[in-house]
Amino acid sequence: MPDKAWYKDWFNSHYYHILYQHRNEDEALQFINTLIQYLKPAPGSTMVDIACGKGRHSKALADMGFDVTGIDLSAASIEEAKKDEEDHLHFFQHDMRAPFWIHYFQYAFNFFTSFGYFKTRREHDNAIRSIAQSLRSGGIFVIDYLNVHYEEDRLQKLFTSTIDGVTFHITKWQDEDHFFKQIQITDTENKTLKHLYTERVAKFSLGDFTEMLSYQGMQVQEVFGDYRLSRYDVKRSPRMIIIASKK
Repeated sequence: MPDKAWYKDWFNSHYYHILYQHRNEDEALQFINTLIQYLKPAPGSTMVDIACGKGRHSKALADMGFDVTGIDLSAASIEEAKKDEEDHLHFFQHDMRAPFWIHYFQYAFNFFTSFGYFKTRREHDNAIRSIAQSLRSGGIFVIDYLNVHYEEDRLQKLFTSTIDGVTFHITKWQDEDHFFKQIQITDTENKTLKHLYTERVAKFSLGDFTEMLSYQGMQVQEVFGDYRLSRYDVKRSPRMIIIASKK
């Protein structure tokens, strides 16, 4: 795979939003409701939604009465998200590896495996450091990541999907350190036009996250294994939802 940061072009592509537009939004919103019931933030709590995309989940949090800021690397996503801005909902184009509003937020969220994309461990450490710096003392960080051990056993290697006249030929594979997803796109509006993207996600374990968080002064408080906040099982849980607090 080339060294170019694949996520910069892919997340800014309208094909990305076509492919993932049918994600289960009801399940996602139910997860956020369940999470908020568990965390019990005070009304008006300051929150940052890291890698917020077009801001649907940031908006859901703001509708619950919280002061929410969404950040994302994709200019196209932030441009769309800004259409919903209001007094307690704001969006900024920002790279999570860089500092952002030091010691300001009470809660930080990173939903739906929106991490693990960078080339080096140092870049991921920089992202965790910036998130930790953005939180007040005692602040809470929630990261929702895939469960590596679960995915390794269930990797679907090859499939095709056609959405809104666009055909996605998807191939998945893995090595010792990463999961890969190659997406070949054929657009029927222009049959000679093809696009190729390759996603790459790091195989971070609970131990990896515990180490990265601890190094930045954060301590894991709880780990859940699905969007109902069931107990985490290293082999059987589809997700790894980590709740950590800033010391």
